[in-house]
Amino acid sequence: MAAVVGPRATEVEAQRSGATVTEPRLARHAIRLDDGHRVQVCVAGRGVPLVVVHGFTAEGFLYAQSLARLVASGFKVVAIDTAGHGGTAGLSARGGDLTGYAALLGRAVDHLGIRHAVFAGHSMGGRIVTELVAREPKRALAVVLLDAIVGDTWDTMVKAFRIAPGFMGLTGAVLAADTVTTLPVLRNPRQATKLLRLWLPGLVGNARQPWQVAGSAVSILRSGSTRWMLESLRDHHVPVLVIHGDRDIAVPLRTAKEAAQRCRGELVVVHGASHSWLLKDPETFPGIIAEQLSGGLGRAVRTGLTRAGVPFEEPDIDEIERALYRRRALIHELTPPIEFDVVGGARRALPRYHWTTSRP
Repeated sequence: MAAVVGPRATEVEAQRSGATVTEPRLARHAIRLDDGHRVQVCVAGRGVPLVVVHGFTAEGFLYAQSLARLVASGFKVVAIDTAGHGGTAGLSARGGDLTGYAALLGRAVDHLGIRHAVFAGHSMGGRIVTELVAREPKRALAVVLLDAIVGDTWDTMVKAFRIAPGFMGLTGAVLAADTVTTLPVLRNPRQATKLLRLWLPGLVGNARQPWQVAGSAVSILRSGSTRWMLESLRDHHVPVLVIHGDRDIAVPLRTAKEAAQRCRGELVVVHGASHSWLLKDPETFPGIIAEQLSGGLGRAVRTGLTRAGVPFEEPDIDEIERALYRRRALIHELTPPIEFDVVGGARRALPRYHWTTSRP
């Protein structure tokens, strides 16, 4: 497959002539699972469920700007805080491996009444999503991995971390530096203010309970190879989209290429992007997804809907939701009416980054 460079010119022109910017509001809720575990979720929109899992030390609401933009693409975005992050309680296993995090995610998805979804995960969240779907592939319409800690190179890095923990500390320092430079204080003060407002609750929470963050780091060290997970996605024909910044030092691009090859997925390389590119520019991820809905991701969703009994020709949104959610699903009760914050007079910004799509 020849490489495709995005955003395409037609999409850029459409954005330049677009209407004023409107941003749906995400609602945050703390729910209790049947076993009593407290889990925080953020939700907005209607249609195909897009379950999103954040990265290490982050929380789902931190991605609110990008997620809000995805509502217009026909998704009900559902960001779920993983164990010990945001408003979700930690695991009692005292740092086991990431299998416990994946199991908690599965229980939360079941409790919300989501039968089938597109699963997306950033960094550590990508590893959690991969394991959940590898064990239960029927859950997924597709999987989107964003600078995810999966692939042969990452597995080798984890082995090195166990032998010399200082290397993991160095990786953590790189991630911290990347996070600091995420705030575009000089280039875009307004965006910096928005990000800081989203960040503050998570920063305060991590400061109050640092052992939760430490527990996640230990879980990463204790987790085994991701090869079998990627091969399971391949063997069960789960469509996979691997998106990765080519300047990600902490999680090298090489590991994304290996992951895409092993699961026979598509690879999107975001040029000039480091590990936290999703936060640095809220327009790029929605731009990539919009493009992919005209390609492989769109085909995967349509195939999943057809298998679920939804008519192929112009399905009604109620038909989609009846097929992909359980009857009287809790997630519908948690979803607010689609209301928009209008940014006066502004037009939708263009993606900061360009990207190339290929199949390794």
